[in-house]
Amino acid sequence: MTTEIKTFESLTTTELYELLQLRTAVFVVEQNCVYQDLDGLDQKAYHVLGKKDGVVIAYTRIFKSGDYFDTASIGRVVVHKAQRQYGYGKDIMNVSMHFIGSQMKETHITLSAQLYLQKFYEDLGFQGQGETYLEDDIPHIRMTKDLL
Repeated sequence: MTTEIKTFESLTTTELYELLQLRTAVFVVEQNCVYQDLDGLDQKAYHVLGKKDGVVIAYTRIFKSGDYFDTASIGRVVVHKAQRQYGYGKDIMNVSMHFIGSQMKETHITLSAQLYLQKFYEDLGFQGQGETYLEDDIPHIRMTKDLL
């Protein structure tokens, strides 16, 4: 898998279509969750595209401090169902965290993790904060990581 990090304005129409298609396939169809994915925040985000054979198969979006949480944040972490056995989720998270530290010069990351993925994020150095909560009727937990 190769990765690219782009602003909203620098995405091609094909990349935008593919990342929205991937997010919808997983978050709406696979997880059977009707929610508004197009939340008006993509324009503020950096988009981390994981591509295989030129097609987006993994993705995250990154926000600077204050655009989503008080700290930098990572969200919409997704890997195509047929590609999950290759570790691309950890790969794209590592690329995202490195970008936040090296390019954005941020030292703290916050994310809203689906509860069943808590161990995945803990393995990446994140720690749960507070109680679980429902987001779009799916249990979540806030998690943070210091990059220092």
